[in-house]
Amino acid sequence: MSFDVAAVRGQFPILSEIIDGLPVHYLDNGASAQTPLAVIDAVRHYETTGRANVLRGVHRLAERATESYENARAQVATFLGVPTMEIVFTGGCTAAINLVAYSYGSLLKPGDRILLSEIEHHSNIVPWQLLRSRAGIELDMLPVTTDGRIDLEALPRLLTPRTKLVSLAHVSNVTGALLDVRAVVEAAKSVGARVMLDGAQRAPHGPLDLPSLGVDFYAFAGHKAYGPNGIGVLWGRPELLDAMPPFMGGGSMIGRVTLAETTWAPSPRRFEAGTPAIGPAIGLGAACAWMQALDWTGAHDHEMALVQRLMDGLQKIDGTQIFGPASLQNRYPVVSFMLDGVHPHDVAQTLDSFGVAVRAGHHCAQPLMDRFDLDGTTRVSMAPYNDNSDIDALLAGVAHAAKTLR
Repeated sequence: MSFDVAAVRGQFPILSEIIDGLPVHYLDNGASAQTPLAVIDAVRHYETTGRANVLRGVHRLAERATESYENARAQVATFLGVPTMEIVFTGGCTAAINLVAYSYGSLLKPGDRILLSEIEHHSNIVPWQLLRSRAGIELDMLPVTTDGRIDLEALPRLLTPRTKLVSLAHVSNVTGALLDVRAVVEAAKSVGARVMLDGAQRAPHGPLDLPSLGVDFYAFAGHKAYGPNGIGVLWGRPELLDAMPPFMGGGSMIGRVTLAETTWAPSPRRFEAGTPAIGPAIGLGAACAWMQALDWTGAHDHEMALVQRLMDGLQKIDGTQIFGPASLQNRYPVVSFMLDGVHPHDVAQTLDSFGVAVRAGHHCAQPLMDRFDLDGTTRVSMAPYNDNSDIDALLAGVAHAAKTLR
C-alpha cells in the first residue's frame, strides 16, 4: 500500500487555507513545521478542561494537569526509546544545548576541549563559545566536505585525550546531510569523550532509538516536530544528568531550601525550574504520539521521492546549483540551492508570490556560508504532508525567477 499523503494532509487545517488568493505550499518545515489536529486538540483539552499548575497542587485540576504533563514526558520518552525520567523539558532545542553547555560545561576545566563542526547551527556554536570565555575550554572544528557533509576523516587528527565532548548536528539544517553517528561515537569513545547530537532536523522524521545510537545527550525542538512553540527536549544519560548542577534556580527543582543552603531535586526535576510550559509540553507529547503512529517507512520513501523530484527539476533550470549532497543516500529532506545572479531573498520573495513558503539566507549557519563564500541559499525543507503540487509550484516559481530576475 502506498503512503497516503492526502490523509496526512487532511490532519493539518492550515494546508487547506487560501491566503491572498493562493493555496499554501509550505516548504519551510526546517524552521517550523505545521501542527496536526491531534496536537491542537490536546492543547485545547488541557486549556479548557484541565488548566492548572503542576506537581504541587492537591486539588483535582492540579492533579489532572500533572497527570497530563507527566504523560507527555512518557510519550516523548517512547518516541526516543528511553526511560521516562531521562527526559528533561526545556524551552527549545537552543535551551537544551545551553543547559548542557552551562551544566555539563561547569564540570570542565581550562584546557579541556570540545569538538564541533563548521556545519553547525549557531545554537550549537555560540553556547560553547560562551563557555570558552567563561571557563577557558578550547574549541576544535571538524571541516565540511564540498558536498556539505561533516568531514569525519579529520576525527583522528582533532580528537585528543583532552576532548571531553563532541557536539554535532544529527542532520544538517542547510544541506540535509545525515551524520554517521556510529563513526563519531566509536571515535569519541576511543579518547573518553561524550557525544551530544542536535536533533532538531532529525526528530521530525520519525521515532528514534537513542540507546542504539550510543550517544550521551540528545536535543530537539517541539515546533520543528509538529508541536507547539516554546518547548524542547533534552535527553541525557542518567549518570551524567545526576552529576550536573542545575542550570536555573527556583521552584520545583529543589529538595530543601533553607536560608543557609539548598539541595536539589533529582533529574529531570533539577533542570525544570519554575512553572513549566505545561500546555506546550502536552502538545509535544501529542506530536510524538502522532509521529509514533505514522508509517515512517512509507513517509520516508515519500519524502525522498519529493527530494528527487525537486533536485531533478532544479537541474533543468538554467543557473541553479544545489548546495549539499547530490544523491538520496544518507540525507534527509532538506535541500538548499542557489540561483546565479539572484540573491536568495529575492528568490524567496518570488516564490511567495506563487504561494510557496521557503527559507532564504544563512540559516543561522554563518560559519558554513563563510566556508563556501556564500551570501546565503534558498532552503526547501519537506515534511510527510508535502506533495508533488508543492514541489511543482516551487519549480514554477524558480523558473520564473530565473527568467525575470537575472
